[in-house]
Amino acid sequence: MQFFIGLLLFIALLHGQRDLTILGLLLIGLAIGARLWSRLSLSGIKSYSTVDKQRVFPGETLILDVRAENAKFLPVWLQIKVPLGEQLRPFSGETMSTGESGLLWYQRAWYRWELLAQRRGVHRIGPPHIKVADIFGFFPKRREERESLHVIVYPRLVPLKPFSLPKRDLFGVPGAKSPVQDPIYILGTRNYQHWRPARYIHWKASARHNRLQEKVFEPSEQEKVLLAVEVEQFSKNNAAESFEQTLEAVASLAVRLDQKGFAVGLVTNGLVDGRGPTILPIARNPQQLPTILEVLARLHMAPKGDLVNTLHRALALPWGVSCVHFSHEHDTTTLAARGYFSHRGVSMVFVVCQPRSVSGEDDRRVPGRVYNLDDIRVGEAEEK
Repeated sequence: MQFFIGLLLFIALLHGQRDLTILGLLLIGLAIGARLWSRLSLSGIKSYSTVDKQRVFPGETLILDVRAENAKFLPVWLQIKVPLGEQLRPFSGETMSTGESGLLWYQRAWYRWELLAQRRGVHRIGPPHIKVADIFGFFPKRREERESLHVIVYPRLVPLKPFSLPKRDLFGVPGAKSPVQDPIYILGTRNYQHWRPARYIHWKASARHNRLQEKVFEPSEQEKVLLAVEVEQFSKNNAAESFEQTLEAVASLAVRLDQKGFAVGLVTNGLVDGRGPTILPIARNPQQLPTILEVLARLHMAPKGDLVNTLHRALALPWGVSCVHFSHEHDTTTLAARGYFSHRGVSMVFVVCQPRSVSGEDDRRVPGRVYNLDDIRVGEAEEK
């Protein structure tokens, strides 16, 4: 376009056409001005992205807000595009949220999109792609912001049929009424009572409060359940759908146990996104359940070593623990886990996706009940 304008100006000057010469000069001046305008348009452009929820369940919606600001005297034309994760979509079904407008000097613009969380995982939003230009849009400039948002989508909670867990009670009375306290589970501290044993003194808290403090323990009758997820079998069989269904069952069982007041822990040999923990010691506190759900959301169907070796290295099991072991099928790796927990006196329950694939003699080597995943999940027809 600039070439043809220059050619037009040359012809006008050659033939002495005054009006055509003025028009050509105006057009060239406009093009030069628009180019300079475009070069300055990116300076002072800022964008801020926020979501109203960073942790959701599948089927829930979240609101993405993007604010764009033109912090200079020069007005610009602005287009902003926000790439979305594969499983976060606006209701329109697009893979990128787009908004555009003209911004005057020191003006702000707000864009809002409602997104639907479709599947478990850690999904990325952004970073925003900014496109600005002069007021005519002749010479656009592009820039990609650095900051992006991450939304954690927990596994879907599904209804489970009741199934029994082995109990290891001492006195058979509810937890708060038990005369025996468990030194592993510390509820808090209080002022030291002189008739209490000195081993219960919490020295760090005493130094902080400048008076003797003693530990307050949970009763030993509290049920303790360890949820174990064997990932290697799912990876070998490329059973992605079964893996997702298993994680839904694990998450649903963790929520049910937490509601009943159980102390819950989690162990897995899978790769966790963001270098998250693969072992969560058994505990009962307000942050334990959200942490378990977040680890399940970040878990990939990729093994990271052997489950039994992971247990050997990093997990101390208190007395009275029951274990629910989730795997794809009942094979030699399941037998190894059964041997490990049996050696430590831990009662086992197994949940598998496929029927047993070991011989009857090996299957009877270590006791433990085996459930099929479909037997403990409530089907869609039953749910309706």
